Amino acid sequence: MLIIEAGAGCVSMQRKHVIATGTPRMEDREMLKLNLNGEAREVDAPAEMPLLWVLRDILGMTGTKFGCGIAQCGACTVHIDGKAVRSCLLPIGSIGDRAITTIEAVGQKPEGARVQKAWLDLEVVQCGYCQSGQIMSAAALLAATPHPDDADIDAAMSGNICRCGTYVRIRAAIKRAAGSSQA
Repeated sequence: MLIIEAGAGCVSMQRKHVIATGTPRMEDREMLKLNLNGEAREVDAPAEMPLLWVLRDILGMTGTKFGCGIAQCGACTVHIDGKAVRSCLLPIGSIGDRAITTIEAVGQKPEGARVQKAWLDLEVVQCGYCQSGQIMSAAALLAATPHPDDADIDAAMSGNICRCGTYVRIRAAIKRAAGSSQA
């Protein structure tokens, strides 16, 4: 269940756990070890809890956004062992010791730093809500394909929705981050 709270001119969403069929019960929690942004972390959470809610509700890391809740919009994208994945449906207990990177640490890697700089240089952001997921997908693309063509960019970014329609600027920023003269 989502609780929507209005305050200070904005709306924030906070996930509240409900005891219902198919919903992890808080009494089923356990201490889980994570490799998060290069640090060993422990969280007390049900193994079935999605990574997104562990990041946002338990660890207070709000850079990764909730969008659709069905892994279709890309707002919740993080890296697991360098690959872009949707965190809204990924159970925390299925991750094991694989490396999790969030928007808070993507700039520590060369691809992430180049993407973030290109995003700023080309003023990609409009409302900004989807941009952490966009940046995470772009950084994973450049890590796997340092000089992507348009088809590579389309394939990597196809699962990321921008309601403001900044797709032209996103493509240009990815090309700039790749060092392409086509940007």
